[in-house]
Amino acid sequence: MSDMPDRWPTPDGGAVSCREKLRVLEDNHAEAVQVLQDAFEDAVLMGVDEAAMRRIMADMVAGLRSPKRQ
Repeated sequence: MSDMPDRWPTPDGGAVSCREKLRVLEDNHAEAVQVLQDAFEDAVLMGVDEAAMRRIMADMVAGLRSPKRQ
């Protein structure tokens, strides 16, 4: 599984330090890892090539829209 980042970088090179924000980021990270792991396992067990599924998932992440650009 994916390791939690040691720090959550801000655009200016600093790090998020607010405890509540850190808790939300950590919760979201754990949730995302579990959802992605479940989807990956389902796909592989249903016959999807592992390397292809990793590319598909990477493309999904690359296609995420920023809420700052809407």
